[in-house]
Amino acid sequence: QVQLVESGGGLVQAGGSLRLSCATSGITFSFANMDWYRQAPGNQRELVARSANGFNTYYADSVKGRFAISRDNAKNTVYLQMNSLKPEDTAVYYCHTVFGRRDYWGQGTQVTVSS
Repeated sequence: QVQLVESGGGLVQAGGSLRLSCATSGITFSFANMDWYRQAPGNQRELVARSANGFNTYYADSVKGRFAISRDNAKNTVYLQMNSLKPEDTAVYYCHTVFGRRDYWGQGTQVTVSS
């Protein structure tokens, strides 16, 4: 059974930092592409960052230079370090992967950035 469990969201002032975690089980984590998406009210879910094949990374233009995705293969966990947060980063953040040709999502964690 595949499970993705996010944690680390919360309320932070603009300019602050948060680190999100996504603990996984039931997948071959070291070979998995791991994504962080976010969805703000009224907006579509958007890809924020990707860790591909454990080496390559991708970032949305809006977060480049501020967010960093990393992974700990020993803990089957992917992280999203978010620095210099802005009010427009406010959203529910979701962990995502594809395994066995199926999409899996975590339950989401709320990030709220106050101005």
